[in-house]
Amino acid sequence: MAAREPRIREIDELRRLLEPLVLRFNRPDFIADDPISIPHRFTRKQDIEIAGLWTAVLSWGRRKTICDKALQLMEWMDFAPWQFVCNHTEADRKPFSRFVHRTFNGEDANCFLDYFKSYYSGCNSLESLFQEPRASANAQAGGQSDIGIGLVRLRADFEQRVPHAGHALKHLSTPASGSRCKRLLMFLRWMVRRDDAGVDFGIWRSLDPACLLMPLDVHVERSARELGMLRRKQNDWKAVLELSETCRRLDPLDPVRYDFALFGLGLDTIGSAPRPSIVIHRKSRPGR
Repeated sequence: MAAREPRIREIDELRRLLEPLVLRFNRPDFIADDPISIPHRFTRKQDIEIAGLWTAVLSWGRRKTICDKALQLMEWMDFAPWQFVCNHTEADRKPFSRFVHRTFNGEDANCFLDYFKSYYSGCNSLESLFQEPRASANAQAGGQSDIGIGLVRLRADFEQRVPHAGHALKHLSTPASGSRCKRLLMFLRWMVRRDDAGVDFGIWRSLDPACLLMPLDVHVERSARELGMLRRKQNDWKAVLELSETCRRLDPLDPVRYDFALFGLGLDTIGSAPRPSIVIHRKSRPGR
């Protein structure tokens, strides 16, 4: 059964609850302990993209561990990711072969180096993969948003450029399989969303922040369900679309700004954060 849309009164109540949390977490203080701190070490667009995508792909587990592992990769690239991927030698790749973070291993790391080297040898920015959606890609993404189409294209491009990728492809989720694509949607938030707060980069100017989708991590999912913003039981692509649509009713131009609020609200460590005081009630089926 399709979820009932929140009433205007409920939307207003959600906005009153979440806006203070957006202001609390969408600020430079947020950067220090978050994976976004890694791409914030750079100013060149290509460096930010490479550091951002690689850090996002590694982003599961403890945030400190994620940052430490991503920083290790940046050190091996001499803190010049774009220059390194374009000009490195086989000898330069040796440290990457022993890289391990959860299921991401040295073979995967070398596949990512292969991809970056191939891509940037002929293209200026990863942004191009998310431009000019094609009908075939739209079908693969289930007829969904341009962002979903871009994610399908990213994985397909990686597979084409690195035919030996194998296991590495598991780290590039796609809406075509119904995945929630949490880490990649977070990366897109970093690249596309722009405001004056200084957290997200907003360097991909051809994409509209209004089309971004919510990264559905455990904290966001917990908060969204507690507030009645997410009804779907599975944490999949359809759940991402459902929550994103609710957030779009809160702010049509910048729906993903509520990622900060829902993430912060869901953290167990934030004892002083206001707990949810409203729930968007849903109609039950007749006779139940």
